Amino acid sequence: MNKKQLRLRRGNRTRIRIAISGASRLSVHRTNLHIYASVISPDSRVLASASTMESEVRQQLAGKSGAGGNTAAAALVGKRVAEKALKAGVTEVAFDRAGFRYHGRVKALAEAAREAGLKF
Repeated sequence: MNKKQLRLRRGNRTRIRIAISGASRLSVHRTNLHIYASVISPDSRVLASASTMESEVRQQLAGKSGAGGNTAAAALVGKRVAEKALKAGVTEVAFDRAGFRYHGRVKALAEAAREAGLKF
């Protein structure tokens, strides 16, 4: 098993537990350059999403080094996805980190989402 397969296995275990609980989930995916977050309902509909690919986020990060791949960008995405989720009527979510370790950008996104009003 390589590194990616192990991460995907960890992510699948998490998704199974979240599906059993029946909660909406805040799903996070990160690449070297960008970070993506989506709030997904138990019936697999996307209720809110945000990423460093959005034009508004890119404008706020313009001129900074590592514009989409740092903790400041992740915190901005976390805040935006939380605001959109609250607007869609979702207040509680389960955090699906997709097998990524809870540190760095993933942690920054989660903490920003909590500060913006999401509970998990």
